[in-house]
Amino acid sequence: MGTARTCNLILMVLDAMKPATHKKLIEHELEGFGIRLNKKPPNVVLRKKDKGGLNYTATCEQSELDQETVASLLKEYKIHNADVTLREDITADEFIDVIEGNRVYIPCLYVLNKIDQLTIEELTIIDQLPHNVLISAHHGWNLDELLEKIWDYCNMIRIYTKPKGKLPDYDAPVILHSANPSVEDFCMRLHKAILKQLKYANVWGQSVKHQPQKVGKEHILMDEDIVQLVKKN
Repeated sequence: MGTARTCNLILMVLDAMKPATHKKLIEHELEGFGIRLNKKPPNVVLRKKDKGGLNYTATCEQSELDQETVASLLKEYKIHNADVTLREDITADEFIDVIEGNRVYIPCLYVLNKIDQLTIEELTIIDQLPHNVLISAHHGWNLDELLEKIWDYCNMIRIYTKPKGKLPDYDAPVILHSANPSVEDFCMRLHKAILKQLKYANVWGQSVKHQPQKVGKEHILMDEDIVQLVKKN
């Protein structure tokens, strides 16, 4: 479980014949280790302080929490002085997650295997469930979609390098994980010294209007762009 807390993505492989039972058991175990699947950290500010009591602010209506409940939850953790700002409607459990501060929020993809044993009607129903992909490992069905979803959920993109006067290197793409990766991120992924020498970059692909287009280090790259770095003289 310690390894799971450091993952970019969790793949939960389930038997398509009985996915709900196994899914619930595994999710419960992960929850116990402070892993929250397909959730974002609550939009809450909690600042502990030495004195001054509780300063409570909610910028939107709360369905479960109020100042008294928040104070009671904080008291259980021996926190008597704090500034709390709730910027979205959250549950008491989510506020406890904020207090404890050791939760990790990881995307999870539910891989439902053995779909060759299901009827069309059953496939139609389970295909509506969120965050899943249906496969048959035995027959090799739908593995391409699984791979594509892994890329999407990990926020990974492939960038191809193009040395001057040569064809792009499609065999060894540079993998970037940032949600909005820039040319600067690309340079740092190769070697931090490259950024100091960078004059501009020529880019081919979805992120530019012209093929190629000269861009600076702030330019945001997209999947399968081709980048040629031009150094200063």
